[in-house]
Amino acid sequence: MESLTEANLRALAGARSFERGLGYLDAVSGVEVGDGRITATVHGTERYEAELTLDGPGGLAGTCDCPYGLEGNFCKHLVALGLTALAQRASLPRQRKAARKRTQDLDGWLSALSKDELLTLLRQQMDEDRQLRRRLELRAASARGDLATVRARIRDLLDIGPFTQYGYVEYADARAYADQAKQAVSAIGALTGSGRAAEAITLVREAMRLLAEAAESVDDSDGRLGQIGADLADAHLDACRAARPDPGELARWLVGHALGDLDDGLTDIDPLDYEDVLGAEGMAVLRESAVEAWRRNRTGWAEKYLMERLAKAGGDVDTVIAVQAADLAPNGHTHLLIARELDTARRPDEALRWAERGIRETRDLAAVDTALVDYLCGRYAQADRLSDALTVRRDHFGARRSLLAYQQLRSAAQAAHCWPAERERALTLLRADAEQRKAGRYDGPVLVDALLDDKDVDAAWRAAARTGAQDRQWLALADQARADRPADALGVYLRLAEPLANQTGNPVYEQLVDLLLSIRDCHRRLGTPEEFTAYVTALRTAQKRKRNLMRRMDDHAL
Repeated sequence: MESLTEANLRALAGARSFERGLGYLDAVSGVEVGDGRITATVHGTERYEAELTLDGPGGLAGTCDCPYGLEGNFCKHLVALGLTALAQRASLPRQRKAARKRTQDLDGWLSALSKDELLTLLRQQMDEDRQLRRRLELRAASARGDLATVRARIRDLLDIGPFTQYGYVEYADARAYADQAKQAVSAIGALTGSGRAAEAITLVREAMRLLAEAAESVDDSDGRLGQIGADLADAHLDACRAARPDPGELARWLVGHALGDLDDGLTDIDPLDYEDVLGAEGMAVLRESAVEAWRRNRTGWAEKYLMERLAKAGGDVDTVIAVQAADLAPNGHTHLLIARELDTARRPDEALRWAERGIRETRDLAAVDTALVDYLCGRYAQADRLSDALTVRRDHFGARRSLLAYQQLRSAAQAAHCWPAERERALTLLRADAEQRKAGRYDGPVLVDALLDDKDVDAAWRAAARTGAQDRQWLALADQARADRPADALGVYLRLAEPLANQTGNPVYEQLVDLLLSIRDCHRRLGTPEEFTAYVTALRTAQKRKRNLMRRMDDHAL
């Protein structure tokens, strides 16, 4: 019980979910304290069932069937439940003790009943609960090996018909369908447990197909059907381990499933999980089938993934490279992947050649994978091939004249001790771009950014005045030039502040206050504080209805 604290709730949920949970305290109902668990219903977008575990192995934990909770997160609904329980802290030990006693009393009463009395009780419950009856009927059919009945029941459980409106299961009904579909997984598991694993394999594959078909007509926003698909995959593996089917047939089925040939794509199965079932014979068939499929379609995503997966598991780097090399991306990304595979295999010379080939074969350096450029330049730097690294950076900047490319060119040129000459060539390109922008043929004022990044404020100011600049650049210019050119900076600040005065919203007020502080500093440097006082007075008069703005100005003595 000691684990249930506000601090632990905040730590598990994080600040955002904790704060949101505060708004759900009135939405908690039906709180039930058990021995080590607290459950309740929390009404959000839908009605969600939340449960806190007080004494788990890791301390406080919780589960909720909301979309966020189903992903394994400690959600706002659990926070609300925890805070509600904390408000009843004084009574929790008493409620927990009472729950423990109720459980003990129930166990004792059931244990004292005779077989006939238990059967009578169970029959009464089945008469009152149709779902319980259906579950038990399915269990019974599984236990006696009545495959026809089990198959028919599984088809009924996965049928969306009773839940559809106009042929589609809406979000509000998807949970009920998923709860019903779960019973199919239990039935298959029971079939395996009763010694009929071979039949379970047949049924679980059929269930996979039926679930995939159903998913096309269900709003599965919460991902419940995906979880059922994962459970079916586990049931299939369990059945295969118990039944030990023909290795070759299983291998071919696994390949067909991986390639999407079996219309059961909702269930994700990793063929390598079956290595102990397949044995050497089955694994050989698996690899042969995968190779054959890849040769038929070398650019197919599923074929490539399966081949790479098997090759990597077997440590076959050359096959991995062959698969990737059969479908090279035009931007050099695949070359980079191959280079990294070769690095991992400790074949650095081949890795470098693939990276160089990637740059060489890229049709448009402006679209090249920048990670490939970084990789190649890093390798050149390690080998002290500084001029080669500079050449790559120069070519890349020439094709992609961005601030980042300029910064990277500068770093390479400085390492090669030739930045002044390289800088002038780069600035010549940027000036030409700026002139095109001025003429309306180019949109990308990188020249001002580059000069500011070089701390060449005067040159940046002249460039902005000549070819134009964006407001963010003018603001950066004014901030950097304010100490030496307060009058010029003041003009920029006043121009940027003018449109903000006509807008509302706290982010706008923050921007405006920052500009006012800069305007005040400019007037102080210019020795004209009275002009600033007049400006602020007029602003306050015009904007007096904006209380949040007035409060922020007061906070900064404006």
